Amino acid sequence: MEKQNVSLNRTLTLSAVVLFGLAYMTPMIVFGIFGVLAETTHGLVPPAYLIGLGAMLFTAFSYGKMVQAFPVSGSAYTYTRKAIGPRLGFMVGWSVLLDYLFLPMVIWLIGAVYLHSAFPSIPTWVWILAFILVTTVINIIGINSTKNINFILMIFQILVILIFIVLSIVSVLNGLGTGTLFSIAPFYQTDVPFSLVIAGASIACYSFLGFDAVSTLSEETIEPEKTIPKAIILITLLGGMIFIGASYFIQLVQPDYNAFVNTDSAALEIAKQIGGNLFSAVFLAGLIIAQFTSGMSAQTSAARLIYAMGRDSVLPKKIFGYINPNSRTPILNVIFIGIVGLLALFLDITTSTSFINFGAFMTFIFVNLSVIFHYFINENRRSGKDIIFFLIFPLIGVILDIGLFINLDKNALVLGSIWATIGFFYLLLLTKFFREAPPELDIQNDLAG
Repeated sequence: MEKQNVSLNRTLTLSAVVLFGLAYMTPMIVFGIFGVLAETTHGLVPPAYLIGLGAMLFTAFSYGKMVQAFPVSGSAYTYTRKAIGPRLGFMVGWSVLLDYLFLPMVIWLIGAVYLHSAFPSIPTWVWILAFILVTTVINIIGINSTKNINFILMIFQILVILIFIVLSIVSVLNGLGTGTLFSIAPFYQTDVPFSLVIAGASIACYSFLGFDAVSTLSEETIEPEKTIPKAIILITLLGGMIFIGASYFIQLVQPDYNAFVNTDSAALEIAKQIGGNLFSAVFLAGLIIAQFTSGMSAQTSAARLIYAMGRDSVLPKKIFGYINPNSRTPILNVIFIGIVGLLALFLDITTSTSFINFGAFMTFIFVNLSVIFHYFINENRRSGKDIIFFLIFPLIGVILDIGLFINLDKNALVLGSIWATIGFFYLLLLTKFFREAPPELDIQNDLAG
């Protein structure tokens, strides 16, 4: 009997993909990092998000164009290897792993730290193991279960955000903070250098991670050539509107960035200030649920990225290229991401998060470059509109992403460079010192399947 080829199942619609991206993005992250951004920008958080949104929109446009060309799992890794070259594609994939592999670990660690602060008698490691166990089991069951759970948890997140904004408006109208709902101060202050806003934008872009993750679901999405590009733009716009709007009202309530007792938990302080103990408890629950939802989505994306690399035999194919025939999920990869998450038992948040932004910006830069190489250079698409879409837009994206990249902190640049060096030597071993090309995915078979 001929062995059947087991592949991912196409079931996801536009709304499900947008929901997945928003869950991965975690809208409540605007509260989680508000204090850090306020301190970095000296109280100009909304324009930092506005600059970040501008950069991400150009990059989101490039993701949409590349997923139309290559609607398969693998995201930036696949786009770069197909548009520019397999060796560079491998290096981009290696950089992507910084983001995808370690992000679930960071999410679980942050959630565990919040829970430990609320329940000091329970050790942090217990919460870490609980996060990993629950999310791993759900993701093993299958993508449709993830989709349904994401919907419920996202509704709760949005409700908490709306309540926070309403309470902020009421508090401002009652004289708290600026005392007015219309102020230019959150966007512009003469004594704050623009360089601080740019530095804040580099941090703020962490909040947008999620719009790009949905490109890894191309093989599970109905009509991915149309659905994924629309979803990417919608996720970026919706996320940006939430981040700018929420940070604006938070800034009105507390315009003094030096007033926080602890910048890491600044939003929790404001929640207690505007809503008392009851709302602060609801707010804390919202943050924890947001971390759970985000960790679940992040683990899903990471598993599917390394599935694409395993399928190409860049990573051991029997392990990373395996799809469970019953659940239609890369079950071994899901378990592997859970094991990586155990590193949270030994690392702190600062050390673990220093990896992520390096990989994210490297990814964004090469996705924009892939548009130029694939459409403008390789396909010779150079009409009037094509020059705008396939050269000018992605070039602006490259420039903006590089500008944000060089503003990363030194730890991120150093640790990211070390990771890239390890990947380069692995590539040398894989290609026998460039005498052979890395194994390449058969695009035509995937498009047909």
